[in-house]
Amino acid sequence: MTIQLRPRHPEKAKKADSVIPRKPKWIRKKKGDSAEYYATRRLMREHNLATVCEESACPNIGECWSKRHATMMIMGEVCTRGCSFCNVSTGRPDALDAFEPGRVAAAVKKLGLRHVVITSVDRDDLDDGGAEHIAQTIRAVRHQNPGTTVEVLTPDFLGKGSASNIVFDAAPDVFNHNLETVPHLYPTVRPGARYYASLRLLDDAKRANPEIFTKSGLMVGLGESLNDVRQVMDDLRAAQVDFLTVGQYLQPTPKHHPIDRFWSLEEFAQLEQIARSKGFLHVSATPLTRSSFHADEDFAALKQARKRAIANRA
Repeated sequence: MTIQLRPRHPEKAKKADSVIPRKPKWIRKKKGDSAEYYATRRLMREHNLATVCEESACPNIGECWSKRHATMMIMGEVCTRGCSFCNVSTGRPDALDAFEPGRVAAAVKKLGLRHVVITSVDRDDLDDGGAEHIAQTIRAVRHQNPGTTVEVLTPDFLGKGSASNIVFDAAPDVFNHNLETVPHLYPTVRPGARYYASLRLLDDAKRANPEIFTKSGLMVGLGESLNDVRQVMDDLRAAQVDFLTVGQYLQPTPKHHPIDRFWSLEEFAQLEQIARSKGFLHVSATPLTRSSFHADEDFAALKQARKRAIANRA
């Protein structure tokens, strides 16, 4: 009997292939091959948890898992969106698992995480976009891990009314929503999203609770210019976003959005300098920067930056 496998990216099947250029030497990373790496992978399997580390083919998985850091991806492994840059499977997701928040909390405890990042697929099929499930996961993690800070990387809740307030009310320590790219590339890179709706979500998070740190991320190498990125930085600061991450886009397969170019190390240093000059409390801009890469160290730096800013205003 032949088993019919669900295609990972059905929306990309008819797209023409594009050549994936060879990565420059500063982008290549070794795969994980340590006892801690395999222990982290085993723990994810034992708790039946998905991670964005695996599903998005993150280049930092070897380093992070060797440090027992994993970013949980909740609400399933199948996304209702078909972003052209993303390696997460697209299609019709399964029903939510009511026991998942507890399993995430238990895994956080076993890993001994001081700071955890929890992300999710988009769930446009749900009336609240999964907001209540995210909030339940935040509460479950805090219940089992009182000393752990929680960062969430959420969908945009587009067309879900005030659903995002459910997440805000759960008071994550960091609320992250990635803009991903510049406005004029949204129709091809994030066709299911709206740039200004994503900006509004970040602004709403800060207005709902000024104590929450807000965060957003961009990829470069999709076809944007430096001036495009400068404008996005200005938009994010107008929305009072505290923390900006910028990393190089890496094309997962020939069917995904083609790489326009690789930004140099010097250009990333320039991006960081520009972002800091615009008033972000913290900035991470390197080719291999990803939303949850070094998130615990970045959160500590973010808190210190806020303390300095408050002291300077006194």
